[in-house]
Amino acid sequence: MSSKITCYLDCVSPYSYYALLHIERNRQVLEAHNVEIDIVPVFLGGINVGSGNKPPWSLDAKAKYGAYDSARAKKQFGLPNLQSPDFFPILSLLPQRALCAVKEAHRAEFINIFFDIFHAMWEDGKDVSKPEILVEVLQLRLKADEAKEVMAKANSPSYKQTLNDNTKEALDHGAFGCPWFFVRNSKGEEEPFFGSDRAGWTSMHIVTPVKALTTGSGGTAVYPGCDANY
Repeated sequence: MSSKITCYLDCVSPYSYYALLHIERNRQVLEAHNVEIDIVPVFLGGINVGSGNKPPWSLDAKAKYGAYDSARAKKQFGLPNLQSPDFFPILSLLPQRALCAVKEAHRAEFINIFFDIFHAMWEDGKDVSKPEILVEVLQLRLKADEAKEVMAKANSPSYKQTLNDNTKEALDHGAFGCPWFFVRNSKGEEEPFFGSDRAGWTSMHIVTPVKALTTGSGGTAVYPGCDANY
């Protein structure tokens, strides 16, 4: 049995951005060790409600600590321009449903588009919950008619259900936030991991030793498998 890392992410979470950076920077090493990787769009708001958790900005102590943690994370992952936009938080249902549609219909561009959405929101300060902005981001990779089709799917009952199903799956795996990792090793043993700072720990559960993992502490923002540097 191959090992597998399932990573549940929402564009509303900067820590999901960091987690995806970690996964993509280490994808080649992980896949060389027969580790399957699955990136799954979810709705963090639904996870918070389903688990009884509260977002960090809603608690004074967490919000105060978050300012320190954010500065450290930006340095660690090489994202000096990342900042919380004025319109934060957003209702991320539309972009997350769109990502579900992209994953199915344009899988080769799925990771790149996920990064584009993260970049648009967290570095360019664009509200990707607005249809007119989201379609512009999609058109960085897709033809105009393809982006229009993705937007239509994102508003359809089918992809509303897909996002609901993904979110329920994360909750069934114990999720109370994003990023959430669910890891199966080659023995079939499964364990959850929470947070971008635990992304590297996922390899501890994989029976085959995985070496040379990096968080990008050198400051580089290059991620293997993608054709752009942020």
